[in-house]
Amino acid sequence: MSRGAYSHDPQDTRYATPPRSPRQRPAPRTYTPDSHDQAPDIRGRSQEAEPRAQHSGRAERSDSVRAYYVRDRAYLLRGSEIHSLTEIGKFRVIASPDLARYEYQGDSDRMEKDVRHLRGQGLVTNKAIEISRKKSLRIVTLTKAGHRLLKKANRLSNDQAIYHGLRKAREVEHDADLYRLYHKEATRIERTGGRPLRIILDYELKKNLNRDLSLLGPDRNNEARKSEVAEKHGLRLVNGKIPVPDLRIEYESSDLEVRQVDLELATREYRPKAISEKAAAGFSLYSRPEDASRLRRILDEREITAGILTL
Repeated sequence: MSRGAYSHDPQDTRYATPPRSPRQRPAPRTYTPDSHDQAPDIRGRSQEAEPRAQHSGRAERSDSVRAYYVRDRAYLLRGSEIHSLTEIGKFRVIASPDLARYEYQGDSDRMEKDVRHLRGQGLVTNKAIEISRKKSLRIVTLTKAGHRLLKKANRLSNDQAIYHGLRKAREVEHDADLYRLYHKEATRIERTGGRPLRIILDYELKKNLNRDLSLLGPDRNNEARKSEVAEKHGLRLVNGKIPVPDLRIEYESSDLEVRQVDLELATREYRPKAISEKAAAGFSLYSRPEDASRLRRILDEREITAGILTL
């Protein structure tokens, strides 16, 4: 569509508030929840957290249509559609059933309608990926056009990274599961009066970590210097290496402090040494239900005091 066709749109997003500058935050504190934690009694808040599917930002959006302009193209999108673009961009890839469950309160028909409209405008791809001979997974990702629109729409804070396209097809099931992992942990955070602020995937953590390690030059293998770099990024040096979690959630605690929790989705393919290093790094470990018993057995055999939570 041409730009002129909507020049008088009362909800034209070209006149939106300018991008916010990143707010100054105190250094995040690491939070590693125990699998048997109980939600504390917080004054003024209900001890029973309502399901995230009912309050994950829907109050602020509606199905009213707005025009979003990118170069000479206008996109007409409902509130639910732009919000779905935002979620997909933050996590790179989301399984369609999970998008319906968490963003549409289980309304698959409404989700499919939105995704069809987004796909028709070239903003997302929605396809089935073969996981094995007996299993396939339908996933949604942003296209380059969807990435550009989301940047232009100013829906996210300046420090929130967004992604488009698949990274590695063989890791798509693992990467898609991180969306469920986020919601599982976010529910735990909210039950203690906290509020998730930012999602940081391993891509971003590795990029920043490797940049600083490369600056060490000849001291790259010096453990004291590597430990300093690890600490700068809220990580630990374990057996001469710096383990990186699958997902970091930066959140505001009930006492308004900014903290972080590092999460790892362990699978049956993980070797005992890898699980040990992830646990020693202080990550909160999650697994798929079918993998949990094997992973717990490994932890017990190695006398590692870490719990495994299930998706």
